[in-house]
Amino acid sequence: MADLGDPKAALHHYLQATRDDLIWKLDGLSEREARLPRTATGNNLLGVLKHCLNVEAGYFGPTFGREFPTPEELVPMHAYEENPQADWYASEGETKDGLIDLYRRVGVFADQTIEQLPLDASGRVPWWRPGAQVVTLQRIIVHVICDLARHAGHADIMREQHDGAIGLRPENTDVPHDYDWPAYVTKLTKLADRFG
Repeated sequence: MADLGDPKAALHHYLQATRDDLIWKLDGLSEREARLPRTATGNNLLGVLKHCLNVEAGYFGPTFGREFPTPEELVPMHAYEENPQADWYASEGETKDGLIDLYRRVGVFADQTIEQLPLDASGRVPWWRPGAQVVTLQRIIVHVICDLARHAGHADIMREQHDGAIGLRPENTDVPHDYDWPAYVTKLTKLADRFG
């Protein structure tokens, strides 16, 4: 267990926990189920993972003068000019298992940046607006945790809508067991209807 009293260790702990949550939401899904759009804007569980791995590779790579060892596996920056959704879906040549493996390798790469640099290390985010590009490692870790946590929340909802799988982690769902969810939804619907 990390020393959560140490600021870098605490940030790193929550970053890793969010990565694990994103991967868990794909557990047991077929290729089709992982890729299937679940919202009107095409959000899908595998696309969320692909987006997050590209986010981490960028923020913990070029921002601090590092390049991912196999950059051809990532979505290149120029691809976003042609398709701003380029990292939000798995292409035909990509697989669920392949992207999970890539995300784990990106995590190792990002962890190396975190381990090698102090929290006040300076970096530069080239795709941010001029005047706001200079950052510290601490700011980037917080930024990435917030970004990933937001997408983990999307994944939570998409997975629940797919098959009812809910909760924080497989070993600790943090959700009441044997709860009468239909009655709870009915109660909340009736409460909301009072304001209709």
